[in-house]
Amino acid sequence: MSNGDARPIGVFDSGIGGLTVVSALRRLLPHESIYYVGDTARVPYGGKSPTTVQRYSLEIASLLLRENSKTVVVACNTASSVALAALEAELPVSVTGVIAPGAEAALAVTRNGHVGVIGTRATIKSGSYERALRALSSDVRVTAAACPLLVPLIEEGWLAGEITEKVLMQYLRPLADAGIDTLVLGCTHYPLLRSTIGRLLGDGVSLVDSAENCAASVRALLGREKLNTATGQTGRLRVALTDPPDSFLRIANDALQLDVGEVEVRAIG
Repeated sequence: MSNGDARPIGVFDSGIGGLTVVSALRRLLPHESIYYVGDTARVPYGGKSPTTVQRYSLEIASLLLRENSKTVVVACNTASSVALAALEAELPVSVTGVIAPGAEAALAVTRNGHVGVIGTRATIKSGSYERALRALSSDVRVTAAACPLLVPLIEEGWLAGEITEKVLMQYLRPLADAGIDTLVLGCTHYPLLRSTIGRLLGDGVSLVDSAENCAASVRALLGREKLNTATGQTGRLRVALTDPPDSFLRIANDALQLDVGEVEVRAIG
């Protein structure tokens, strides 16, 4: 039996958030191996300049290519917003970001045509979701909000509780008051807060998870480019960080039910 293309899918993020994409990929593509790099030495990317994020992204992507990745997944909304074009121009393999899949999913579920987007400062400032949404529908209304405190809370494992809820409501109330009926979780960290956000906003607002939709796009890409591994294979997950893990393993195990095994620490450069 042919092994197909047994090379791993390369995935990267600024920290742990991209593990939400890894978890979705594991569910959709259990036969595929995945090599994940979290740039924990330099998290978060959201407050960095576009030039810096582009440099970081190219450096991390080079690590993935050294591991013979057959495709690269940018499991970071900030990097997808400001570095995707640079990665597509520089890398010899296909690149998938999280913006376009999230925008498509939001338009598929909105009922009143008013979509909210939350993300890092860099993602919101870039206007990437607005552009992606309006490219698909000129009638869509978009209300966006930067939420810079959420990634640090998630990286610390504060996924629920009074402080986290108060911070969330400061960010979410203006969106709810504006009348959105759909909210794009425009950072791959944010699905870790999905249950809390859903409870605070109520059933009237649909949540769009960029991780799930990105994974579906990768599955379609592998089929188009004939990059699938053989279905009889068992996919392997390897996780590397650029700084030793702190609360990383506990968050991955508790929130995502993802057994990451022994974490490698990789130097950049």
